[in-house]
Amino acid sequence: MGTTLEIATDDGTAEAYLTGSGPGVLLFIDAIGLRPRIEEMADRIAGWGYTVLAPNVFYRLGTRDELLPPIDLTVPENRKAYGPVIMPRVQGYTPDQSNPDTSRWLDTLGEHATPGPVGVTGYCMGARLAIGAAALRPEHVAAAAGFHGAALVDGSESSPHLLLPHCRAEFAFGHADADPANDAEAIAELGRSLDAAGLTALNETYPDAPHGFSMSDTASYQEAGAERMFATIEALFARTLGGSVDA
Repeated sequence: MGTTLEIATDDGTAEAYLTGSGPGVLLFIDAIGLRPRIEEMADRIAGWGYTVLAPNVFYRLGTRDELLPPIDLTVPENRKAYGPVIMPRVQGYTPDQSNPDTSRWLDTLGEHATPGPVGVTGYCMGARLAIGAAALRPEHVAAAAGFHGAALVDGSESSPHLLLPHCRAEFAFGHADADPANDAEAIAELGRSLDAAGLTALNETYPDAPHGFSMSDTASYQEAGAERMFATIEALFARTLGGSVDA
């Protein structure tokens, strides 16, 4: 359905998958990267009446194809072994890189989408980036969602949850159950921060859903969690951006 764009940034050229038409939605990838599963998810969201942009945020490290997993991640042993391989990508993508990138992604999305407010959805590390986008452009980002997010409350002075007072978006979070990267106390603190900021939000834990539950190309996939995620963002974007919803 979509096409690949090349987006010029201060640090090089980033590929991004663009699909659909209508109000804009920015999709932040997980740590595994831009790949067919992400494009499939973008197409599904686009089918509700949106223009969806999914950039390769790791463009400094390689192209989409260069960063594709070299092993089958639906094999549990492979998925477990691949975690330490990709963690340096996540740790290296700090706000000094992600903030100017996010501005560029939003500007590019605006060139292709219907004028007006936009939504953001992110997965794993992308949930952090979704909060960052909502804080960076509070007047522009009307909806932000994050699923199986990692380190949303990390104890540092730059913890993503500390950005919430700068946001105006309606939020929706779907957390993996018993996720070591995002434990129950972190989820509770995120909820308290959303309330303190006066934001409308869902902050839910999905039963028995592992970290990465939305990614059908990995051993972490859980269909029930993935479908709940899609239903949540379809309703969120319908409320805030004016798209359609099956209900």
